[in-house]
Amino acid sequence: MPTDSPVAAVPRPLKLAAAVVAVEGLVLVVLGIAEALTIHSSRLVLGLTTTGFFVLYGACLVLVAFRGLWKAARWSRGPTVFTQLIQLLVAYSFWGGGTKAVAVALAVLALAVLVCVFQKASTDALAGGDSGDHPVL
Repeated sequence: MPTDSPVAAVPRPLKLAAAVVAVEGLVLVVLGIAEALTIHSSRLVLGLTTTGFFVLYGACLVLVAFRGLWKAARWSRGPTVFTQLIQLLVAYSFWGGGTKAVAVALAVLALAVLVCVFQKASTDALAGGDSGDHPVL
């Protein structure tokens, strides 16, 4: 593989962040599908909107991971940081009782992505990585 390819110029921490964000997105899509399989007629609207939210949010995270972070596109840092901050708040909401393990897992993943995105190599790649390549929905 040539060393001048755009993917080769992406630093390892940014690739790691992209992988974690992609997995987060896939988990959300799976949760959306699981929600769709449990919809009852008594809560049809709630079930459909929850399903739609999880699937759309997960698909957008996968898009940010592969079309943004993996290619070091400048636009991808904002959505990535925003979603990880939300994940930290969700982790905090799970703290206590039998869900501490979930809280710790969510917090560790979010912090790992934030550390990877804010490393100097990642910041430099993202600052120069916008070649006009914007996502196509």
